[in-house]
Amino acid sequence: MSAAERSAPKKPEASGSVDAAEVEKFERDAEAWWDTGGLHRPLHVMNPARIAVIKRAIAKHFEREANTLRPFEGLALLDLGCGGGLVAEPMARLGANVVGADPGAANIRVAASHASRMGLAIDYRCATPEEMAETAQQFDVVLALEILEHTADPFGLVDLCARLVAPGGLLVISTLNRTLRALALAKITAEYLLRWVPRGTHEYRKFVTPRELRYAFEAAGLSPAPPMGLRYRPLKDEWTPSLDTSVNYLMWASKAR
Repeated sequence: MSAAERSAPKKPEASGSVDAAEVEKFERDAEAWWDTGGLHRPLHVMNPARIAVIKRAIAKHFEREANTLRPFEGLALLDLGCGGGLVAEPMARLGANVVGADPGAANIRVAASHASRMGLAIDYRCATPEEMAETAQQFDVVLALEILEHTADPFGLVDLCARLVAPGGLLVISTLNRTLRALALAKITAEYLLRWVPRGTHEYRKFVTPRELRYAFEAAGLSPAPPMGLRYRPLKDEWTPSLDTSVNYLMWASKAR
């Protein structure tokens, strides 16, 4: 066995990407997705910084002008684990042809209803990553945001996502790093001290390091770029892109043509 093989993280034993308990957890509060002051407020506060990083990554990869009104015109984009559509809607406004998929029927119902009220044509589907992969449909961009740490098999999910990316396309993942700082901030502080999210939202053991994610990308035949962090600024109650990846970070990888 080579040194690389000995140091490579091992795949978990779970057989599927969907953790039923996690799906139930988010479906339970589906009606709160668009309440900017409610349960999902942390995601609403994070969204501008998160979308800014995603927008730059996609624009650079496809050589689009990021500052135009609809830079993603003509791109097919899949938001996997879309929840209530908090990212699917901005992507649609940027011109992408968006499919939003989530295994939670209540989430899809809320997302579709909100998109309809906003006048946005988004193709929402109640489907697991496995079911999406079975369709053999591929996308220029696949987003898997804040779902890796909630899945039963993160390595398997990355592989499924890679299958959904068209040749020349891009896979973008955001997740939590498995560090003591992430444990202190994303778990203990966010859940128990500030109560930004319900207790039990995150499991530290499911956090994924950038090194592990890079290995998963490469194992799936993708070429990863360096990660980009997101940092919370409490005095301004805002998130900003950062080189600090010790807590929240995004990482993307491309598929060869």
